[in-house]
Amino acid sequence: MYFKVNGIKTFCSNGSGVLRADQPTVIFIHGAGLDHTTFALPARYFARHHYNVYALDLPGHGRSAGSPLMSITEMATWTKDAMDQLEILHPAIVGYSMGSLVALQFAVSFPTQLRSLVLVGTSIPMPVSNQLLNAARENHHDAIDMTNIWSHSRVAQLGGNENPGINMLMNAQRLLESAQENLLFIDLKACNDFTGSLELGKKIEVETLILVGQQDQMTAPVKALEMANVIPNSRVQTLSPCGHAMLSEQPNAVLDALITIV
Repeated sequence: MYFKVNGIKTFCSNGSGVLRADQPTVIFIHGAGLDHTTFALPARYFARHHYNVYALDLPGHGRSAGSPLMSITEMATWTKDAMDQLEILHPAIVGYSMGSLVALQFAVSFPTQLRSLVLVGTSIPMPVSNQLLNAARENHHDAIDMTNIWSHSRVAQLGGNENPGINMLMNAQRLLESAQENLLFIDLKACNDFTGSLELGKKIEVETLILVGQQDQMTAPVKALEMANVIPNSRVQTLSPCGHAMLSEQPNAVLDALITIV
């Protein structure tokens, strides 16, 4: 569905579900260079189980118009603006990779506006290697290749998925290739520049689930565990074998975990 945020045409997927005021709500926030399709499986599942689903395309991503936002804080504020426009109250918020930082910042900035939080493939800080950042700055295809390969475990790179029809590396490559010029760089820089520290975790008031890929090369599992140690009401679930791209490598395990908190 399309709606407007601050006058800009914005898209979100409802998982082909029906929106009703008496249903619980879940918001999905995608990662760098990606869009709402990252959450295709959980969006459909929760929509069919009587949830209001909003898998957002951030500005300049997917089907949303506008210029990409330059910082995690701006993205969190924009998410609140989108919620206000859609009249969403107390959703569960699920953020993947860059989206996990957005969700985290949202939970800190607007602590009374959500009921639960899920951070998928996360760390604070979320540094990006100079090699990747420089390639993305030059719009070189190496940036897509590095992001894609480093996001998947060795098992995933060999192919095969428990869900038929999923070509993990190719799906991710085509999605990143379809993004507008400089988008991946802008997003990666926003992650790299995020100045939040573990102290932010102490301010989170809602129940929080942190999903970790044991073989994650993009966000170190040890950093996710450090976050869990400071977030008061949190728990960790580790998936293995699994890299950073948990939603494609272990879609059913991710969904099972989401069901416990969303």
